[in-house]
Amino acid sequence: MKQALGMLETTGFTPAMVALDTMDKTATIRVVQAEINDFLGVIIKLKGPVDAVKAAIDAGHHIAELMRGKPVSSVINRPDEEAWKAIKSDIEYNPLIQQNVVTVPQWTAESPDKSEDMTVSSSASFALGFIETQGFTAVFEAIDNACKAANVEVIGKEKLGGGYVTVVIKGDVAAVNAAIEAGQSKVEGLGNLIAAHVIARPSESVLSLLPK
Repeated sequence: MKQALGMLETTGFTPAMVALDTMDKTATIRVVQAEINDFLGVIIKLKGPVDAVKAAIDAGHHIAELMRGKPVSSVINRPDEEAWKAIKSDIEYNPLIQQNVVTVPQWTAESPDKSEDMTVSSSASFALGFIETQGFTAVFEAIDNACKAANVEVIGKEKLGGGYVTVVIKGDVAAVNAAIEAGQSKVEGLGNLIAAHVIARPSESVLSLLPK
């Protein structure tokens, strides 16, 4: 691998996705994959020219820190080919949580195939909303209230273990903001609110790694 490798690890899925959105909008990078462990952690791996990767990682680390995602980050210039065999993981499915724990980008109609030579990240015209809780009851109550409050679409759910569950919604910016605000108000007393966040005009890299 001739390019630099950037790694950003957070506690919680939402800080990782918000950081990825920031990184993709900060510099010309390409997301390689996301990998989760069994103790609340998510690592985003990306590549690109070393200066771009450093700028992206710095920006992502900062926003993840603001979201209390306890970020850990590093940049490796030109990773060794032998080391790369361990760094890049095969797609892996965990039957216990019934989802992949290693995810590679899946480009969609909203996020078309991002070729190696693409230099500019475009953004979608809609917003994404994330509600992340520790506890299923809390997130289910929250998302029901969110959907009743505004015209939004549920597009995925991500589980990290340790009771962390994230539901992702989609809609126009005003609707998603109203839904997330309504949803998070239902969490108290039912579980712990880990994150509630709206990404306006999400980047292609975020769209490519969304849970189904």
